Amino acid sequence: DTNLSKLAHEYTFGMNRIYLLFDELGFTTSYYVSVNSLVIEQCLADILCLPIPCFLSWRSRYAFRKNEAGIALHPNDQTIFLHTTYTGPKFAEDARGRMWEGATVTYVALQLAYFLGFQTAILIGVDHNFSTQGKPNTTVVSQGDDPDHFDKNYFGKGFRWQLPDLETSERGYRMANEAYLKAGRQILDATVGGMLQVFPKVDYDKLFS
Repeated sequence: DTNLSKLAHEYTFGMNRIYLLFDELGFTTSYYVSVNSLVIEQCLADILCLPIPCFLSWRSRYAFRKNEAGIALHPNDQTIFLHTTYTGPKFAEDARGRMWEGATVTYVALQLAYFLGFQTAILIGVDHNFSTQGKPNTTVVSQGDDPDHFDKNYFGKGFRWQLPDLETSERGYRMANEAYLKAGRQILDATVGGMLQVFPKVDYDKLFS
């Protein structure tokens, strides 16, 4: 298993249901990012409890009106909305404008990291491989434990989520790689056993030696 405690004092971006890991880690990520409407809708109460800046898609603002329990929720001082879109492929150097999602929240996080000035972005835990198959972007309802994430409850039984679009994600990753390199920056992939082949691979443990 990867020893994630080494990240405790690094700047980190956590995504979607990463907070399920926070108690085990003993620390939170520096930032939280979620742009998928289904994730935000179903997890908003959890997200609003996070003590860190939370970047959410402006498109999902309707989720604040009333959650599934019929309770109205409200943005707090940690809530930052992003103008993310499904269309118009591009890499946004300025996160204050329109940002293409590239079919993965990781692409949005890479754009945020660029805008915030990070010279090196290192991916950890990007498997880029899902056991659940079907037409990309199709909404499905989980029928049991989640086999594709670190926690069986990540997209557990009854959770509504969209099947991955790995081809579009790779398109976005290539655009991110090009943008970083053009600016004299870099994106590295320290995922242990990950299937993504766009970025240079690095040994996670050697990053801290």
